[in-house]
Formats: sequence, structure tokens, C-alpha cells
Amino acid sequence: MTAKGERDALQTIQDVADELGMTTRAIRFYEDKGLLDPQRVGTMRVYSRREVARLLLILRGKRLGFSLREIKEFLDLYDADPLHLEQTKRLLARVNERVDALEAQREALDQTLGELRDIVGQCEARIAAAR
Repeated sequence: MTAKGERDALQTIQDVADELGMTTRAIRFYEDKGLLDPQRVGTMRVYSRREVARLLLILRGKRLGFSLREIKEFLDLYDADPLHLEQTKRLLARVNERVDALEAQREALDQTLGELRDIVGQCEARIAAAR
């Protein structure tokens, strides 16, 4: 890639924030946590396609319920393992754990919803009987 092509691929923090629909403060937060390492041009942060891709992975990980520590571990493994095999194995284990946790939450929610619906029925019956 030419130097001009590399420059064209760099974005400012505001460009990235606008593109991803987030705040610059959130991006700086992820940088402070060691999840991103943008290049600097003077005092200005500039983000390569790689950093934007990492940010997309961070956002996806958060949306799926992973902690920042877990996300950092995945990203660090990605950088250390060119075949991404170790990352894939750990990701599979963590995703299975997350699925199990969500299934347990769903069961608890279903039980709670059932109990609440019973209470609604009892209240409606009591109201109807009092008329």
C-alpha cells in the first residue's frame, strides 16, 4: 500500500465516532483500558482500519455480554496467534458459558413471568367478583 493509501485509510476519532454512532469519550475509554492503540499525528489520534475493526469487535463483545477483561483477552490472543486457533478455542468456551448463563436467565424469567401472570389473574378475578 502506498503512503497516500495509508493516509487515506486513517480516520480521526470524530470520524470513527460518527461512523459507529458512538461518542469520542467512549472511544477514549476503550483506549484507556488498553483495548485500542491508535496512532498519533502530533496530539491527534488517528485510527486505521485495524483499530476500527477492533472497535467493532469490542462493541460486539459488549453487546453479547462479555466483560472488557474478556474482550481484551480475545483481542490479545488475536494479535499473538496468527492462525487464531487459540482465540477461537477460548471464544468457543466463553460463548458456550454465555449461552448457558442466558438459558438459565431465560428459565428464571419464564418462572417469574408465570408467577406474575398468576397474580394478574388472581387480581382480575377478585376485581370481577367484587362487582
